[in-house]
Amino acid sequence: MAEIRESTAIGERRRAREYALQLLFQLDLSPEGTVEAAAAFWEGKKVRASIVEFADTLVKGAMRNQAWLDATLSSISHHWRIPRMAVVDRNILRLALYELVFETATPPIVVINEAIEIAKKFGNEESGPFVNGILDAIRVRIESGEIAVPPAVAPGAIKTPA
Repeated sequence: MAEIRESTAIGERRRAREYALQLLFQLDLSPEGTVEAAAAFWEGKKVRASIVEFADTLVKGAMRNQAWLDATLSSISHHWRIPRMAVVDRNILRLALYELVFETATPPIVVINEAIEIAKKFGNEESGPFVNGILDAIRVRIESGEIAVPPAVAPGAIKTPA
């Protein structure tokens, strides 16, 4: 995956989301040694602490709540089981859904637009529309009350290898 350069404060949260995607992508393909892999991921990167903090919040939250996130995504993506989705797409969806539901400071439309732009950058030509369709359908169902939003999984519930 491409290295991301820091340049402005405006794009700081976008960069954090991009780093979160890269880290979650790595952990999705090789989940052993989660804590060590995360530490190794940040090693040598000259990144603002606020970017690392937000990226880590997204990654840890997505991992803690992965069962609910995947079940919700599966309920919308009828023709695409989670394991069949492109690794980039499913991790963008996990991160964005986590942010929509549990990190509610950012308006849903912004979270969705950010996910679409990141999908266009890191995914294939179909990633942007795919991510848009899934996230917008979820947004509508959350707003209508059709999808019940659970409390966040407690931080201690994440299983990381010793």
